[in-house]
Amino acid sequence: MKKVVTFGEIMLRLAPQNFLRFSQANSFDVVYGGGESNVAVSLANYNVPVEFVTRLPKTDIGQCALMEMRKRNVGTKHIVEGGDRLGIYFLETGAVSRGSKVVYDRAHSAMSEIEPGMVDWSEVFKDAQWFHWTGITPAISQSAADACLEAVRVASSMGITISTDLNYRAKLWNYDGDRERIMTELTSYCDIILGNEEDAEMHFGIKPEGLDITTQGEDVKAEAFLSVCQQMQAKFPRATKVITTLRGSISASHNTWAGVLYDGKKMYESAQYQITNIVDRVGGGDSFMGALIYGLIHYPEDDQKALDYAVAASCLKHTIKGDANLVTIPEIEKLMSGDASGRVAR
Repeated sequence: MKKVVTFGEIMLRLAPQNFLRFSQANSFDVVYGGGESNVAVSLANYNVPVEFVTRLPKTDIGQCALMEMRKRNVGTKHIVEGGDRLGIYFLETGAVSRGSKVVYDRAHSAMSEIEPGMVDWSEVFKDAQWFHWTGITPAISQSAADACLEAVRVASSMGITISTDLNYRAKLWNYDGDRERIMTELTSYCDIILGNEEDAEMHFGIKPEGLDITTQGEDVKAEAFLSVCQQMQAKFPRATKVITTLRGSISASHNTWAGVLYDGKKMYESAQYQITNIVDRVGGGDSFMGALIYGLIHYPEDDQKALDYAVAASCLKHTIKGDANLVTIPEIEKLMSGDASGRVAR
């Protein structure tokens, strides 16, 4: 099987234990993760050959991030060394009506200072069938955006399938770049686009008709997103599929979870899961994307099955502490079959 390549920043995550606030914490749990590295870990977990490309500082902490990828069987031979520091983010986990908080400390990170020409993309994409990037990479700096554009252009010229998770982050995009122009150019190379209603609106001004996610968040209907999918395909005609996750937020601890996939003619809709007593929702979208890539590769003629696999996998991610999804294919298939009992396996 040809490999999948992902490109982006891996970070050090520091989080107070359990549901403590930052001001209550005397210690922090350590996790290494990031949007594109999380996708890579999911794919490696499903026995898909995968390569993660990033830039890491030659420090002990940079080495820890590198070892985390190697531990999860993710290819690292094209990681670039350089820069002074690994980006950090602090996570305060919310509960009930108190939402989670993220504080970034990633300015001047090694990855934010990557530049075009540092990665030999023609070499990276040898024996590759798929390239995945997210909207976080161009959001961290102009040079990272330029390096991402260099990557998608080479991948496109080599006939590789390109996917993106639009991943709008309000706390990023702190440089003077034109967000809509940058994201429009990058996304124009994509065959597969994942994004929710906020991503579409903030990057491209595209809105779902008749839905306010902040006041109707507990009752998200797939039909409300048909117009978003149609507008996205009209703007990006190369895209063969537009996908969105449907997260209904009843509280920080209880979400509903589903997804839809639009292929230009038909909208596929998954079953809806009730996720109660969430353990960790960070990385939920990344786990969806990793499983979706797996599903589209393994079930190329069955978009419904690919979507169902992605939704089930990412539902289970909410039970896993940390950024990455560590569930197995049999566990996903068990949930897909309708067994959500959580009974002890003996």
